[in-house]
Amino acid sequence: MCGFAGIFKYNATSPEITDDLLTRMGDTIAHRGPDDAGTFISSCGRTGFSFRRLSIIDLSAAGHQPMSTPDGRITLVFNGEIYNHAELRRELEAAGYGYRSRTDTETILYAYAHWGERFVERLHGMFAIAIWDANLERLFLYRDRVGIKPLYYADHHGTLVFGSEIKAMLEVPGMRREVSREALYHYFTYIHTPAPWTLYDGVYKLRAGYYLVVDASGDLRLERYWDPLGHREEGFPYDDEQAVIGRIRALFSEAVEKRMMSDVPFGVFLSGGIDSSANVAFMSELMDRPVDTFTVAIRGQEDTNEFQWARRIAERYHTNHHERVIDDSGFLDLLPTIVHHQDEPLADPVCFPLYHVSKLARDSGTIVIQVGEGSDEQFAGYESYLRAARMLRLGRALRPVPKLLTRAGYRMLTPLLRSRRVDYRQNVIRNVMEKQPAFWGNAIGFYEKEKRRALNLETFDGLDLFSSYALAEERYNNAVRAGYGGDMQKIIYWEIKNRLAELLLMRVDKITMAVSLEARVPFLDHKMVEFSMNIPSAMKTKNGTPKYILKEAMRGILPDEIIDRKKIGFAGSGKNMLTPEILRHARSILLTPRHDYYNPSYIRALLDEYERSRINFTPQIWALYNFELWHRWWIEGDRSLS
Repeated sequence: MCGFAGIFKYNATSPEITDDLLTRMGDTIAHRGPDDAGTFISSCGRTGFSFRRLSIIDLSAAGHQPMSTPDGRITLVFNGEIYNHAELRRELEAAGYGYRSRTDTETILYAYAHWGERFVERLHGMFAIAIWDANLERLFLYRDRVGIKPLYYADHHGTLVFGSEIKAMLEVPGMRREVSREALYHYFTYIHTPAPWTLYDGVYKLRAGYYLVVDASGDLRLERYWDPLGHREEGFPYDDEQAVIGRIRALFSEAVEKRMMSDVPFGVFLSGGIDSSANVAFMSELMDRPVDTFTVAIRGQEDTNEFQWARRIAERYHTNHHERVIDDSGFLDLLPTIVHHQDEPLADPVCFPLYHVSKLARDSGTIVIQVGEGSDEQFAGYESYLRAARMLRLGRALRPVPKLLTRAGYRMLTPLLRSRRVDYRQNVIRNVMEKQPAFWGNAIGFYEKEKRRALNLETFDGLDLFSSYALAEERYNNAVRAGYGGDMQKIIYWEIKNRLAELLLMRVDKITMAVSLEARVPFLDHKMVEFSMNIPSAMKTKNGTPKYILKEAMRGILPDEIIDRKKIGFAGSGKNMLTPEILRHARSILLTPRHDYYNPSYIRALLDEYERSRINFTPQIWALYNFELWHRWWIEGDRSLS
């Protein structure tokens, strides 16, 4: 696990690439790789790489990057892990390639040389890769199938600038720090920026499952090499529950074992939920020493404290267990750190407890951690997915009913929603009653109507006809064309392509790497994803039970009390984290903006009503708060965040 940055001068008149510039780019992401550093400038002077190494496989100097083939034709930098590199190595050695190290990096070099630009289809793992082919004078950028590792790029005055983190790219002279209004418009809906945008105007994210080719003339070619859809195994009995259970167990066991590939200590983030507990259970079967486990809780919030459940799993599997308790100071003191490492706002307060548990693991000497991300998205683990599917059915049933009547029905329902502290202004029920799309995503800040009230539309002139829902609709249509037309299938597909890749996995990467910790995600082995996409939705939510088939797959392996307990979400997953002290800080900066993106009267009214009623406006407040913190730190250069 590492980090890299680089420059490709397709315009010969662009400024010279210097070792000093590349070193500065690498130094900004030293946290991603504290063990080694390296730079490369091609003989033609048009390409430069900077690299920081976190040594995981082959800790010797043989793993140094940038790495080139013996003839110097191909040079690469690589962030991630290739779990089938030993298997590929045997094929490549048989084809005549001679190795100088035990690294997966060297396998990538020869795989590209042997199989060409679509070699990436042979890789199993998580990765961001940059390859310079001197003979072809082409640069190739690759991002893994699901989006576990990020990769950014920008076309900048005759050069392509790229990197594992945006902050490295900002070291290039002349790189603008301006807000992308289009990305910001989407951010306020999705509480992150969907790919390919970032909040920096002109800076883009490479989409998961894609690669980018840039030639000497500057022409960019974007290619998709993988998608979760379309991998149905002929002859497999997907309607046979026991057959599906057996395959899930086999795939997960294989995924966990592959992710134990390491020359350094590794462990598990343990909440005591089904996903993290499954990691511990399967890892314990494969190890001859106790698993190191780590968990965190918030002081004074017993309803979100999962210590009792984590301790039960730790005792059952005799793990070497570590715990940490945090409070408000663990949030506010960390603001500069979190905002700096996020690069662009991820309006998910889980980043704060995640940082603390990551630091706990790293301080214990653990370098690699397994996490449970991706299970809920694949196996329909959220109650909200079930509610959304019901609302989609209701919306179809209400199509013949005049909107005047459905709106009147919602007005009658509003007092009940207020009494239950539900956001009465915008929610899935209102969407249906307003004849609007029901499901936009599982973590929504503002739907279109409220977003247009919250923002200063004069600043967003030209975006009046744009809808953030169009992004989801495009993916829904892709699913239907591929034969995945069920409501739950479409919901899961959109979540994997958007929220999972660009919010959940992005936060895991940014926060764990902030403390030089590598996170691995066994539930997102692409073979598991391909299989799970073909499990019938009725089996994922049988009898109204979220994640039914995965729970049954783990029954007999994990205790029933773990499988059947109520889902809490990591550290409460945000609803509980807007404490009075944090709210005071959020209010102080939201009411003193130094830009004109907001409608100030709307923001004040939102905060006033929240303080008065505690109606659940927290997703909107977190989205606004995180944008303001990011804008002050990265756009204004304010390092106080006071």
